[in-house]
Amino acid sequence: MTENPIVGFIGAGRMATALAKGFVNAGLVSPDKLIASDLIPAGRDAFGQQLGCSTTDSNVEVLAKAKIIILAFKPHQLEEATGPLQDQFDESHLVISILAGVRLAKLDKACGRRARVVRVMPNTPALVGEGACGYALGQAATEDDGVMVERLLSAVGVAYQVKEHLIDAVTGLSGSGPAYGYTIIEALSDGGVAAGLPREIATKLAAQTMLGAARMVLETGQHPGELKDMVCSPGGTTIEGVHELEEGGVRSALINAVRAAAERAFELGQE
Repeated sequence: MTENPIVGFIGAGRMATALAKGFVNAGLVSPDKLIASDLIPAGRDAFGQQLGCSTTDSNVEVLAKAKIIILAFKPHQLEEATGPLQDQFDESHLVISILAGVRLAKLDKACGRRARVVRVMPNTPALVGEGACGYALGQAATEDDGVMVERLLSAVGVAYQVKEHLIDAVTGLSGSGPAYGYTIIEALSDGGVAAGLPREIATKLAAQTMLGAARMVLETGQHPGELKDMVCSPGGTTIEGVHELEEGGVRSALINAVRAAAERAFELGQE
């Protein structure tokens, strides 16, 4: 990455804020090298206040000041947001899109077929440095662009380059996955309360338990099923709980959730 890059966000919502905070916290970008545009005053004001950076209601201004452009608005707003900019994109612009379902070919067209385009699917835990991202390079994007994108995304978690046809799967798994995780934590907390624990303790125990389980998978490299079996003593408490999960179809429900979200991401790309 070039020294002191200027990064511009077109769209200043929650995902943009999460990424920008991650970049700043990792020391990759300083607030004075950030700029964001948004037509909604509340959104851009919140972004500017939280990051201590410049904001504007002009996408043109962002494009003029930054060479790394992150598209962070709703997918259906693509033409509205980029239409007035088509003639102003050039080969010096690296455009990183986090628009769910929007294909590289459509992004390339929206950028006047001049910019180098990369399609990314991040997730909101990037805000706390625990993001899980997938990205695919457009035809004009270079190997150096891939290195730059991976460095940005790795600063807020982990990042994996995949073929574009797999981005929808990334969307269904890690893009939407935090919501599944929160649902599981909430349900575990409810179970703890039902068993007599105070809510605050139950929620913290549930969250820490999921965090610990995730770290065990990542740090040991062991298969999740193997780690599960290590906790399940014969005739013990855990195997009884696992049996209830299987009876309730939790495994199938999670698989179906990922597939449904991935399919919806594909549908968004066709609209």
